[in-house]
Amino acid sequence: MKRLLLLTACAAAAACSADWRDASLPPQKRAELLTAEMTLDEKIGQLTSPYGWEMYERHGDSVRLTDAFREAVQNGHIGMLWGTFRADPWTQKDLRTGLTPQLAARLANRMQRYAVQHSRLGIPLFLAEEAPHGHMAIGATTFPTAPGQASTWNPELIERMGEVIAAEIRLQGGHICYGPVLDIVRDPRWSRTEESYGEDRYLTARIGEAYVRGTGSGDLSQSRHALSTLKHFIAYGASEGGQNGGSNLLGERELRETYLPPFEAAVKAGARSVMTAYNSVDGIPCTANRRMLTDILRGEWGFDGFVVSDLLSIEGLHETHGVAGSVREAAVQALRAGVDADLKGGAFASLREAAEAGDVAEAEIDRAVERVLALKFEMGLFENPYIDEAAAAEVGCAAHSELALEAARQSVTLLENRSGTLPLDPRRLRRVAVIGPNADNIYNQLGDYTAQQTAANTVRDGLEKLLGRDRVVYSRGCTVRGGDRSEIAAAVSAARGTDAAVVVIGGSSARDFDTEFLQTGAAKAAHDEVRDMECGEGFDRATLALLGEQEELLQRIKATGTPLIVVCIAGRPLDLRRASEQADALLMAWYPGARGGDAVAETILGRNNPAGRLPITIPRAEGQIPVYYNKKRPANHDYTDLTAAPLYPFGYGLSYSTFEYGSLEARQSGDNVLEVSCRIRNTSDREGDEVVQLYISDMVASTVRPPRQLGGFRRIRLAPGEQRQVSFTLGDEALALIDPQGRRVVEKGDFVIAVGSSSQDIRLQTTVTLE
Repeated sequence: MKRLLLLTACAAAAACSADWRDASLPPQKRAELLTAEMTLDEKIGQLTSPYGWEMYERHGDSVRLTDAFREAVQNGHIGMLWGTFRADPWTQKDLRTGLTPQLAARLANRMQRYAVQHSRLGIPLFLAEEAPHGHMAIGATTFPTAPGQASTWNPELIERMGEVIAAEIRLQGGHICYGPVLDIVRDPRWSRTEESYGEDRYLTARIGEAYVRGTGSGDLSQSRHALSTLKHFIAYGASEGGQNGGSNLLGERELRETYLPPFEAAVKAGARSVMTAYNSVDGIPCTANRRMLTDILRGEWGFDGFVVSDLLSIEGLHETHGVAGSVREAAVQALRAGVDADLKGGAFASLREAAEAGDVAEAEIDRAVERVLALKFEMGLFENPYIDEAAAAEVGCAAHSELALEAARQSVTLLENRSGTLPLDPRRLRRVAVIGPNADNIYNQLGDYTAQQTAANTVRDGLEKLLGRDRVVYSRGCTVRGGDRSEIAAAVSAARGTDAAVVVIGGSSARDFDTEFLQTGAAKAAHDEVRDMECGEGFDRATLALLGEQEELLQRIKATGTPLIVVCIAGRPLDLRRASEQADALLMAWYPGARGGDAVAETILGRNNPAGRLPITIPRAEGQIPVYYNKKRPANHDYTDLTAAPLYPFGYGLSYSTFEYGSLEARQSGDNVLEVSCRIRNTSDREGDEVVQLYISDMVASTVRPPRQLGGFRRIRLAPGEQRQVSFTLGDEALALIDPQGRRVVEKGDFVIAVGSSSQDIRLQTTVTLE
């Protein structure tokens, strides 16, 4: 007995003497030990994330820390910064005042050195950066925006993209990438549609988890892995009327069936941070929703990272939603719901008063601090907070640019190709007209959340590169917005006498330095605005019409009789009815990124065989909204004045190749498991990619099911005449539903398995009875 007491006493003494500086201890244990040594102010400081771009000044090739940074470290005890390398009109950082990759790396080391040397406990900083389609920094690689990424239907490619994004952030000294955005969108009037992977839970989950795997978020010990932050939790894209931040009345069944699965998949893939959304769900603001942030995220999924508020969303509990009587009360609500860090930090600063008043226990603050510190220990920042500044030269390198080009190629979606208009044969072309507001405007093809860039090209650039400048005639014709018709006549003149007119229309998320912004960083929209921006955060639309004089431009070019190739560059589905009717060929490019001009030009000239597929339905008219392929039964019926069918359905896209489907087989191979296979053959004389899509119909169920639900897909490349067997394994994720008792179950019965080239182009189907 004495020996047992002695051993117990020795163990207790060893625990008491354990030091958080001991790198052999587990990260969580080190975080607990360090938190125990911190003052209340130091703890609260670890949970705040001020604006990073305010913490430095650039003067030519030198960069220095500001007094604001020194104050934030020494008296604010900050734990992280947000957007230090960001450069855009909101931050007022441009190519002259912002950071090159080399300057960013130098600044990151200076910041860490100051934080370590001037904080009592020497705690390094987390630097969080926006990265939905590339690091939002000067010189970084800019990929297609989210709809373009999803249009590739290629998770392996997106995983490689995630690797590049994480590497470029870490090479400059950052640690956290804000991405991917996993919001499901059913109303394209919403301004942030361009940040979404579309309308389907399964496709969104596969693309999102691939991004997270690419960043390496599950293993933060690697020097080029970044901590991935999922946005926005939850159902942010389901607002009524397409209003950014608006409420919705979704119940938990719909959340579990549609909106939560992509987040769960990304968490299981290794995501270590989650950002709350501005909206409320069924009357509960997301930033105060304990059911979502604690019970489900942590309790059911086992999430072990930290939750961060969206900018000013904690203040919004008081100022916008009206569920808290003060910002201090809002901070307590958010903390207790499961929010661990405050983006900007103004609300959590009030936790000191709340703790002193007894409104919140210091142990609740400790819990959040430990979650943040554990990840800093896991990333190895305490042992090595600095980076090799010379390695930043790799940011934006040729290999990364080539990957951006490949992503753009695979995202381009061919919607119409009447009489085989495309591809154009360069050998037979004398001259090509390139016309339209998005034909030669770099920033209109990069999308929101993009820093100013110099290494980018347009459709005009791409065609001139492949054809030579002497064979390309350019005229803008009109702007995206505004009523100036003075350039249309010149565009018509340019189109006459050419072999083809490539008219690049659409929308724009390009902010400029005259844009007005809300406190959240969203652009301030106005119905009488004349600059080109019509999409991007804050720019919700009441209509989806092509704005300005774009419709007239198309009509006038069509009247010349010159073959009309329309390219739509935009952040959301637009009303393309007239463009579809007039175009001999119609391409959707979304915002294709820095190499988008090359990708579109290569597609037009046949160097790239398009195989992009729509991740979101393109409606025929706004009155159909919400229109998405997997609405629950009963099936849509026609309106009195319009068909219910969309202009282009989910999963749709054409190719220069043709493919034959055959030999569909489906069988049950185990409990709740179906094995499906089919044969695909390239029946054309051109190598091409086919996106094989598998849809499931649960014929009789205990809750209402959609007539068709995506359950699997494969993007495959086939040479002329080549055929391949494509196999799918369908398990709980594809077959389960949420039953009347709220349980996730797979019910026995008949399932129709359909395989085809889109949600409406079904080539094969069979029925399987699940025992």
